[in-house]
Amino acid sequence: MEPLTWTGDLGAVLTPLMMAAVAVFALALVLNLALSAAGARPGEIAYENGQAVLVSRSPLDYSGLAMKYALLLFLACCAAYVVAGMAVTDPRTSGIIGTVAGRFAPVWIALAVTYALSIAFKRRLGLYGKLFDSTIGMIGFGIVMFWVFAAIFGGPLGLIVTHDALNQVSGLKNEPPGGVVPNAAEEGLYPYYLLGGDNLARDVFSRMVEGAWEVMKIAPFATLFAFMVGITLGLPAGFYGGRLDTVLSFLANLILAFPVILLFYLLVTPEIVATGIPVYMAAVLFLFPILFITVLVNSRYYTQPAVRTPVLAVILVVLGWLYLSLVHQRGSRIDFLPDALAFLDLFDIPGGILVVFVAVMFVNSPTVFRIVRGLTMDIKTRDYVAAAQTRGEGVWYILLWEILPNARGPLIVDFCLRIGYTTILLGTLGFFGLGLPPESPDWGSTINEGRKLLSIYLHPALPPALALLSLVLGLNLLADGLREESLRD
Repeated sequence: MEPLTWTGDLGAVLTPLMMAAVAVFALALVLNLALSAAGARPGEIAYENGQAVLVSRSPLDYSGLAMKYALLLFLACCAAYVVAGMAVTDPRTSGIIGTVAGRFAPVWIALAVTYALSIAFKRRLGLYGKLFDSTIGMIGFGIVMFWVFAAIFGGPLGLIVTHDALNQVSGLKNEPPGGVVPNAAEEGLYPYYLLGGDNLARDVFSRMVEGAWEVMKIAPFATLFAFMVGITLGLPAGFYGGRLDTVLSFLANLILAFPVILLFYLLVTPEIVATGIPVYMAAVLFLFPILFITVLVNSRYYTQPAVRTPVLAVILVVLGWLYLSLVHQRGSRIDFLPDALAFLDLFDIPGGILVVFVAVMFVNSPTVFRIVRGLTMDIKTRDYVAAAQTRGEGVWYILLWEILPNARGPLIVDFCLRIGYTTILLGTLGFFGLGLPPESPDWGSTINEGRKLLSIYLHPALPPALALLSLVLGLNLLADGLREESLRD
């Protein structure tokens, strides 16, 4: 069996078309810039019945049309590779590009359904719906959701990966992309390493996909928990001021006095982990989500005790149980459940993930606190806050149901950007071998392993690096789109 080529049998047709499209686009772009520099103007436009009608086209218009249709042809060829990868079962026909695109078929379908439903009901979806009025926001949302769906379908569901991320196949060490797996049929393995093998003969494509799951199960949730800590402390600090604000602001500034990356490294080093400090920090920080949700519900239904009491009882039992499972770790310094009550521990978080999770919360919480505090100090002077006070509303009702909703725009934007920062921090930690286990397929660890032979083999480090780049880029574009729409809101 021959190794796969990048374009397969389709390359004979699609590659010349794509190269022609690129050449036409480049020539048209140069011509367009030259004409613009020479002072050329667009064609003549007339107005009939209030509508613009193009009377004649200039060379500048024709160069713009050439760029447009060349780009459409290139995108059509890319779409053809995706469709071929989904429709053709033989990888030799669709090549590496088509086969990789076809492996992401569940992601493409999920994206199409998400976009169709979101656009159809965007006028009913508030700020999220308005995001689809922004081209930048739609592009960023698409990139982010691509990796979210890839993490879900490729991680726990295993619908995308071709091999186990830890499985080593003899003879495929640093194998180039498209390499053939020996005895694949007898051993029940996928017959190719689509993006090649790494220095331990593991499948680069599968590790890249499962690396998305490692990022997605830490970065968004750790950032969300950090926001709950920052909001819970920032709202009363900004609203009351005085000694409470002074003490909390001093503690936040004390933490922020350390360089972020240095503090992050310090929290995940083996020496600090051995002291048990991250576990104790988890026991404290994980209380804030319970406190936030409890106060949120209590303030909303405070005047309806028949509803409030049973709802709070259920929330406290469920969240308390989850807190117990999150904090309790067998064999750690927080191992307080006797064997008879071991069934209460629903799950165990691997030590490395827990430490990184807590470090992300601790590092991000002070910054979120300062943002929420500043927004609260500004919003508390608004008329609708005074009206709520006149109605006799409680302080926490005003904080959570009057001030917080009106601060949602900047907070949502910061949330997206902060996930991007966290993703970069996770990648940096993995690159230096800290935090997650060494065999973890997270992108930072994979890049670190691939860079050792970067001058000889590009393929082990390039896919996770591009994946990390695209996710952070998508989060930044999504934040820009949300910022635009929140300003109009």
